[in-house]
Amino acid sequence: MNFRTLGKTGITVSEIGLGGLFTSGLGPGFEESKRAVFKALDLGINYIDTAPGYADSEAVLGRILREVKTPIVLSTKLGGRPLPFNPQNADELRRSVEESLKLLGREVIDVLIIHEPDRPLQYNWWTEPERCYGPVIEVLNDLKKRGVIRFTGLGGTTTTEMSHYLRAGDFDVLLTAFNYSAAFQEATRELLPEAIGKKMGIVLGSVLQQGALGRRYDEVLKKKPAWLSKPRQEQLRQFYDILDRHQMPIVEACIRFVITNPDISTALIGAKTATQIEESVTAAAKGPLALDLLSEINQMASMVPFRPFEEPMILPFNKPDTYWGPGLANLASGIPVGKGVL
Repeated sequence: MNFRTLGKTGITVSEIGLGGLFTSGLGPGFEESKRAVFKALDLGINYIDTAPGYADSEAVLGRILREVKTPIVLSTKLGGRPLPFNPQNADELRRSVEESLKLLGREVIDVLIIHEPDRPLQYNWWTEPERCYGPVIEVLNDLKKRGVIRFTGLGGTTTTEMSHYLRAGDFDVLLTAFNYSAAFQEATRELLPEAIGKKMGIVLGSVLQQGALGRRYDEVLKKKPAWLSKPRQEQLRQFYDILDRHQMPIVEACIRFVITNPDISTALIGAKTATQIEESVTAAAKGPLALDLLSEINQMASMVPFRPFEEPMILPFNKPDTYWGPGLANLASGIPVGKGVL
């Protein structure tokens, strides 16, 4: 496992991290989740991300990590607890952090992230969006001053709005999802340059697009479901052609693509099983992509520089006939509405 510095935090993190969304009741069960976490640690992964919005992920990870002596870097989030959740209530935010510490069995949280500040219908954090201010900022500053948390972060899925918050605010880490992968590169235009300019640690989520790039869907592309735009269909067809010519599995290509970028601190894999952990780490161990392949992939990604309007955030290739028209992407993914998906 190779290691990188998490921006201005100075923390050393594994270039592959573990996303905890499915280390929860959304996953295959406690014993398999435990095997996955221990496999990750055995293979050198030292960064684990979770959230109150990821079902019971904090509780599951807490049970597992109580048996772990290896030092790890742990990030969790503010958002979604207690229910009904009021992001303007500072006392409730503090109690949420206390609950995170209790569930995770930790005395200190390494990175505490504001969860999805760019989705106001989900979490309306700001009283003054222009200057990226709300009660949560005072809470974060107080917790950091008292040593309850070490560093602060923002975690979102947009690029333009998140770029504004990076410019307006003062955070240590950016967690961004669904917008920087082999085929989806919206973050390169504004968001990543802002984070790099502020020397923030950059954590990637959903580098396999929540499974859309986790395997090939040749037959689905041929059928062209109603929600699949012609540009995206042609783009992914070209991606598959590139993979065929270079004789490379799609997961390997996607993981090696993101670690090729030296500005990325760690890329989270939302693995459900120990086997998936091993597959991802094995791919990363092969190192950055060759320049000719990287050029082909970037050219392929440029075919769809921004998401088509009607495209769901999580492409439902595994259930291609269950989604019609724009709406809540979570409905297609099977993730309960209102739960974070970073």
